Amino acid sequence: MGSVCSNASHSLVGESPAICQIRRHIEKLARTRAPVLLLGESGTGKEVVARAIHSGGAMGHFIPIDCGALVGPLMESELFGHVRGAFTGAAEAKRGLIELADGGTAFFDEIGDLPLETQVKLLRLLQEREFRAVGSLTTRKVEIRVIAATHRNLVREIERESFRQDLFYRLNVVTLRLPPLRERREDIPLLIGRFLERPGARHSLTNETMETLMSYDWPGNVRELQNCIERMVAMSSGPLLHIRDLPSALQTYRSAQGGGALSVAAVAVSGAEPLRAPAQSGIIPLREMEKRTIREALVYTKGDRVMAAYLLGIGRTTLYRKLKEYRLVS
Repeated sequence: MGSVCSNASHSLVGESPAICQIRRHIEKLARTRAPVLLLGESGTGKEVVARAIHSGGAMGHFIPIDCGALVGPLMESELFGHVRGAFTGAAEAKRGLIELADGGTAFFDEIGDLPLETQVKLLRLLQEREFRAVGSLTTRKVEIRVIAATHRNLVREIERESFRQDLFYRLNVVTLRLPPLRERREDIPLLIGRFLERPGARHSLTNETMETLMSYDWPGNVRELQNCIERMVAMSSGPLLHIRDLPSALQTYRSAQGGGALSVAAVAVSGAEPLRAPAQSGIIPLREMEKRTIREALVYTKGDRVMAAYLLGIGRTTLYRKLKEYRLVS
């Protein structure tokens, strides 16, 4: 395992060099009010990073704005609010998301989906720090920090004339690229451990199951991994999660790979030797199965007990107690 980096941004799970670097950027950006543009595939944790930047500064509310959902005639009202009688059905005045974010952070998720006409109004907001509610004749000043995120290539969108170049330059003051999960496979055991952390939960994974999860490319990234683990826990018949508990997509992937051996990628990131699956003949007592699983987890992590606890989905205190109970302490 690589060197341990600061885990101040506890919601951002991982110890890979890429995640450690992002944590360092978060700590610096939390002290500023500069716009930030987060780039990365869907499911890489862009909102998690945005919230970490905001919470580090501890100012005002964090208001997420789903740009893909801002469609139709009421789009401007959702963003900027409206006055009473501004349009048919506007019986009462309404505060928009921008006003709610005053003094805090407005997070524009999937900014590349924002319509051109709304991009113009967002540009004015960034330049003048003011907006006008629908139907109002006066402008209102606001002090907000803008963090935007997208999975799109905005330079290409500018060439297609579907994204304003001037808005891009306003947003692109600081850019962070979040790596896909396939580029930081060493973080997968830590993420799995976090997803298995539930009151009363005692689930762990067989070696073959972990090997499959480590070698899979995860096109849906962290979000897909979380959904996978939650499904496996829901569908499992016991505390040990097996190959048979994997979702169909991973079953198909494993069949295509021929099952069996630990992938080269998994060996490379863990530095471990390929592990042998426990004997499948006969019925193994649960106590013996748990003892074997703990022993194999320690082999897999080269004796790192903290990582082994994450891998097994149990607390460190529980692991230490079981090491004594099973006389696995050297």
